[in-house]
Amino acid sequence: MASDPDLPPLPSYSLAPLPPLLSPIPDGILVLICPVVAYWVVSMFFHWIDVNDYFSQYRLHTPAEVLKRNRVTRWEVVRDVIIQQIIQTAFGFGLYFFDGTAQVGREEYDTMVWATRIRLAQRILPRILSVVGVDAVGLAGKLSGYPILAGALSGGHYPFLIQKVVSPSGSIAFAPAFAAWELFAARAIYWYILPAVQFVLATLFVDTWQYFLHRAMHMNKWLYTTFHSRHHRLYVPYAFGALYNHPFEGFLLDTAGTGLAYLITGMTTRQAMWFFTCSTIKTLDDHCGYAFPFDPLQHLTSNNAAYHDIHHQSWGIKTNFSQPFFTFWDRLLNTRWNGDVTLRYERSRLAAQKLINEDTAGAAATQPNEEITPDEHTSDPSDNSNIIDGAATLSRSEEENLSSRNILPRSVRRKTNPFSPQTESRKGLSHGLGGSIRQK
Repeated sequence: MASDPDLPPLPSYSLAPLPPLLSPIPDGILVLICPVVAYWVVSMFFHWIDVNDYFSQYRLHTPAEVLKRNRVTRWEVVRDVIIQQIIQTAFGFGLYFFDGTAQVGREEYDTMVWATRIRLAQRILPRILSVVGVDAVGLAGKLSGYPILAGALSGGHYPFLIQKVVSPSGSIAFAPAFAAWELFAARAIYWYILPAVQFVLATLFVDTWQYFLHRAMHMNKWLYTTFHSRHHRLYVPYAFGALYNHPFEGFLLDTAGTGLAYLITGMTTRQAMWFFTCSTIKTLDDHCGYAFPFDPLQHLTSNNAAYHDIHHQSWGIKTNFSQPFFTFWDRLLNTRWNGDVTLRYERSRLAAQKLINEDTAGAAATQPNEEITPDEHTSDPSDNSNIIDGAATLSRSEEENLSSRNILPRSVRRKTNPFSPQTESRKGLSHGLGGSIRQK
């Protein structure tokens, strides 16, 4: 490329292993650790909000719904998420084992390659201007007081830009040099624009991959029953249930999808750290169960917690397949939910609260009958064996019910208030709730 005598020569370079970002952990291992750490740190933050009943005005569902509508225990969710993360990490470690060590040293060379491309692109400018009747060379002559602008208009000719070049033998020669603006533009492309384009292309690939596989999981009865139905045991999603899937589905949709996006877009390992971690956090946010007006992830794109929550409801399960970034496939293929959902959410809240109230009333009704009286066939009234045996018969389901109820002590028994009057926000593209579920 730089053999043209009118082009600045490209610099030489030598490669060396890239030092790890966080010594002594190799970058290839750190890229596997970051998403797992992010998953549990962020999800536990949302769980902390749940158990302390903070920001209840932004809940998509009440704690009563979490308790009564879901068909899987929290411990089963944690177990399956850990299984998926083990598979994900093992797959990533296999790629790391066969992948070469990242090298450093040719960054300046690659930047100059982009500067050369910019210089070559300027040669087309006179032809483009001639199409609209502008004499680029003549115009450049009138702009002699602005030599850089004149050089660009004339096709990238900068005879006044000269640099001193020292050859390997030690001799000195003079060669063309790049303009300052060309170097600035080249560095911006190499360090910022190109990584941003790679990131966006990767998100588009993941969205496309997940949309069609996710939709197939719903349209094919065998795929849904065998694999995807497990994820939909969570009618009321919460953050650490984001990756609650069948192991095969988790590998196919999440691990394989993001892995292919990384390979196809040509990301570096450090770019992959950002991409995998951001994808994980976005997935958590989509399952967090809150519509925060101050959460940037819920406003950057139209795909957010409120949008995806509709898909988790029995009446919206065949819509809103897009995840985790954008919603363009739902719009293009007419699978986006349309219409107001306020009354549907209100019915779910009232039904769950009714079950809680019935449980509370039933427990209160049995309270007087728990007084222990001496057995007429027992010679020693002070014998406590009957009480102990009775306590031991507490069923596993009752224990889990009690445990779950204690997780959310302050808000489960709260009377259900009417759904927010701010229903218009449910009808928009984002299905956002901006303070939508208000408990007065």
